[in-house]
Amino acid sequence: MRRILAVIDLQNVFADPASPWFTPRFAEVVPPVHRLVTAFGDDVVFTRFVAPARPEGAWRRYYEQWPFALQPPDSQLYQVVDAFQPSSTVDATTFGKWNPRMATRVGGAGLVLAGVSTDCCVLSTALAAADAGVAVTVVSDACAGADDESHAKALDIMRLYGPLVQVATTEEVLAK
Repeated sequence: MRRILAVIDLQNVFADPASPWFTPRFAEVVPPVHRLVTAFGDDVVFTRFVAPARPEGAWRRYYEQWPFALQPPDSQLYQVVDAFQPSSTVDATTFGKWNPRMATRVGGAGLVLAGVSTDCCVLSTALAAADAGVAVTVVSDACAGADDESHAKALDIMRLYGPLVQVATTEEVLAK
């Protein structure tokens, strides 16, 4: 089965230690993600979390807590880190990146997920894609969470969705 690699939210806002949304093990996932991106070639899509122009519903309270994040999508904060230079991205104002554009890009292929954060955007994307009938593989050592405990718990939760969601290492994914 053909597979598409989705690199979830490898953005400056999660990479910068000065950011309130810093993901502590961000730098550690860059090398395995590079390996995956190289192996998947043209079958790679990068995503970005971006703030809405005007938050609505519960998102209003969210951005009251995180006002620094109310910046336009072209802000340096929301750019993919310099280690990667995607020609385009699938952007979303939601944690989950399984949206119509992503669904079109994936088509009938399987979906392999890497990126940040395991316990938020990766988890939300994996479960929505699985609900849509997509075979999902989450690459455990190419994802990072808010902390090690949250990362491990999110992986455990996603394992509960097997066989729709599988958790594998970079080595296991590359061996297929």
